[in-house]
Formats: sequence, C-alpha cells, structure tokens
Amino acid sequence: MNFADSNILFYCYDRAGDTRKRAIALSIAEQSDLCFSSQVINEVALNLKRKAAASEDYLQRLVNRLYDDYVVLEILREDIIVASELRLEYKLSYWDSLIVATALRANAQVLYSEDMQDGLTIRGRITIRNPFLMRA
Repeated sequence: MNFADSNILFYCYDRAGDTRKRAIALSIAEQSDLCFSSQVINEVALNLKRKAAASEDYLQRLVNRLYDDYVVLEILREDIIVASELRLEYKLSYWDSLIVATALRANAQVLYSEDMQDGLTIRGRITIRNPFLMRA
C-alpha cells in the first residue's frame, strides 16, 4: 500500500497548474494500491475551491469519485495520538503528522508528498518520497 498527501491529488485535478507535476501526480493516482485519508480529501477540496475556483457541484462529484475509486481512511482517535508522538519524534507539523499517522495505520510503505522531507523514514516503516524532485 502507498499513501498520497493532498498535494499529489491536488495536482491531479488542477488542470491550470504545472503540467509536469500533473503528469507525475496522475501516474501516482493510477496505482492500484494507493490510499489516502479523509483529511487529504478535505485539503484537496479546500485548495481546489480556493485556487482553482471549483464549484460545489464539482467538489461533491470529486469526493464521491475518490471514495468510490480508492481506499480512504477516516481519521481515528489513535491517529491523533500517534500524530502527537510523531510531532515530538520528528518535528512534523500538526497536519503532516496526522497524515503520517494515518499512513502508518494503513501499513503504507511509501508516503508521496511534496511538502515533507524526501527520503525520511518514519519508525522504520514508511518512507516519504517527493515524486517531483529530479532524480539522477
């Protein structure tokens, strides 16, 4: 299982944005083992509303499609507690730590994120990868 942060999904649906990032994000979204949390869906919807002027009708259809097509994990109490521990252990932001905590619960091996430290391995179980970095 792999986990996507909100910026990955945002690039999939922001048609006016960076075409290179969109192509990379779409290739990640095609993975059959991709999952994310309800938090990620909320952040994507908020950013599409703010940055891409998405309509409420479009956002409702998108939310339904994401729940139909992917494994979506709801945020649990244990995720919030683990996120607190991760903030202390790794100095992550509140929202990033909640995404990582949920990805850990999903037993994800890779967490795709543009915002977190590329290559960081959390608790020996999940590695953060920024797919937009140019690699040799």
